[in-house]
Amino acid sequence: MMRIGQGKKSGKRGWHPPVRPLYPGPPEPAALQALFRDCGDFRAVSLRLGGARGKLTGTLCYLDGLVDGEAVGAAVIRPLTEEERFGAAAVPEEAAALVREALAWFYSYRVRRSLEETAADLTEGCCALVFPGLALTFETRAALGRGVEQPETEKTVKGAKESFTELYRQNTALLRRRLRCPELKIRELTVGRRSRTRVGILYIDGLTSPLLGEEIQSRLERLDLDGLMNTGDLEEYLLEKSSPFPQMLATERPDRFAMELLQGRAGLLVDGLPLGFLFPATLAETLRVPEDTASHFAVASILTLLRYLALFLSVLLPALYVAVTMYHQEMVPTRLLLSIIHSKQDVPFSTAGETLGMLVAFELLQEAGLRLPATIGQSVSIIGALIVGQSAVEAKVISPVVVIVVAVAGITGYTMPNQDMAAALRLCRFGMVLLSVGLGLFGMVVGVLLLVYYLCTLEPFGTAYLSPFCDGSLREVLGAVLRMPLPRTKYRLPWLKPADKRRQR
Repeated sequence: MMRIGQGKKSGKRGWHPPVRPLYPGPPEPAALQALFRDCGDFRAVSLRLGGARGKLTGTLCYLDGLVDGEAVGAAVIRPLTEEERFGAAAVPEEAAALVREALAWFYSYRVRRSLEETAADLTEGCCALVFPGLALTFETRAALGRGVEQPETEKTVKGAKESFTELYRQNTALLRRRLRCPELKIRELTVGRRSRTRVGILYIDGLTSPLLGEEIQSRLERLDLDGLMNTGDLEEYLLEKSSPFPQMLATERPDRFAMELLQGRAGLLVDGLPLGFLFPATLAETLRVPEDTASHFAVASILTLLRYLALFLSVLLPALYVAVTMYHQEMVPTRLLLSIIHSKQDVPFSTAGETLGMLVAFELLQEAGLRLPATIGQSVSIIGALIVGQSAVEAKVISPVVVIVVAVAGITGYTMPNQDMAAALRLCRFGMVLLSVGLGLFGMVVGVLLLVYYLCTLEPFGTAYLSPFCDGSLREVLGAVLRMPLPRTKYRLPWLKPADKRRQR
C-alpha cells in the first residue's frame, strides 16, 4: 500500500513530469494579438502614458466581459494618462517603478516577463499594459457568478445557511470568516494546460499533518490534463485507487469544511466548482452530518445508529428476501410464509426476476426524477410509484412483498448523507441480489466478506478507509458510531495523524 509521501510513478496514466510552456517567449503586443486572433472578445488599444506629451506608448489588452469596464477606465486608464503621474516615464522599467509607487488607483498588479503568464492573467479577468519584453497586469475582474445561497443537497436546520459558489475567491473568503487565524494556509496552483484552473490547498499550519498537504500538492503538480472541469477529474487522478465508494468528502457547506479542517484534514477548493473537497475520507465520516454537533449527544447518537442500520438494510434486505424465499423457507415464520405464498400465487415471474425487475424500475424512476425539471420530475415519481406500481400489483404482475422490500431498501439508501456513498450502495445491492439468486444465504455471506475485504484495501492518502473499525480501540469505535458529549472529546481523530492531537483542554 502506498503511504503519504511516496507519490506515484510518472508512468501512471495522467501523471507526467512538468511540460514546457505552451506559449514561450516574452510578452510582445504583436505576439499577444496573434495569440488571441479570431477572438471576438479580445480588445487591444494603444495607450500613451502621461497623455499627449508622454514619451512611452504601450498596448492595453483585455477580454471584454471578464473585466469591469468602469474599473479599467477609472482605476487604470485615467491615472496612466495623467502627465504629472506618468509623463516622465521613458522606458517600461520606469513605468513599472512608478506603478510600484502606487501612482495608479488599483489594489493589485503584477509585472510579467513571459507571454504565457500575461495570457493567463488576461483569461483570469485582468487587463494588461503590454510593452516589448514586459507587461503590467492589473486586477480588474468583473463580478460574475451567483451570490451566496442556501445549500441544496446538504440541508441545515440549526447551522449556517451559506453554501460555496463557483467563485474561488468568494469561497476562500467564506472560510476566512470562520477561521480567523493566520495558521489557515492556502497554497494555490494552476491545473490544466487549456483550462488553467486555479486550485487551492487549504490546511491549518501546526494542526494538519504536514505530509498530507505536501502529498496533495505533489500529486496536483504532476497532474497533466487539458482541463479540470468536474469532480471526477480530481477523484480518479488524485487517489491511489479509483472506487465507487467516496474517498474524499465533497461538501457545499463552508461551516462543515471549516470543522473538518479543525479535525486535521486538508481541503481543496477548485475555481468553477461550488464544492469543497476534504482528504482523506473514511466510511465512518461519510455517515456523519454537521447537524450531529448541533443536537444533543443522545439524539445525535440515535440518528447515527439509524444511519448504520439503514446502510445494512439498503445493501442486504433485497438479497436476504431472495435468499430466504428461494432457498431457506424454513427460516420464515409460518404466518409470514403463508402471506408471501398467497401474494405470489398468480404472479407469473420468479422471486429473482421480480426483485431484479423492481430494482431496475426503481433506478429508472430515480434517474427520470433527477433528469427532468422539478415540477415534471415530481409528476413522474407520483405516476411511477402510485399508478404504475399499484396497477402492477393489482394485475398480479409483481407481488406486494417485493414492492415493500425494494421500497424499504430504496428509502434507507436515501438516508445516506453522502450521495456518492448512496450510489455505491445501490451497486452493491445488485451484486448481493445476484449472489443470493445463485447461492442463497451462503452467497450473501460471501458477498459481505468480499465487500469488507475490498473496503479494507482502500487507503486514501495512507488512512485506512474502515478506520477506526479495523485499527482503533473500543473507545474510538464507540466514538465513530455514537456522538460523545463535546466536553469529553478532548482529542482529534488519531487516524488522521494531526500534528496537534489535542482539540481542547
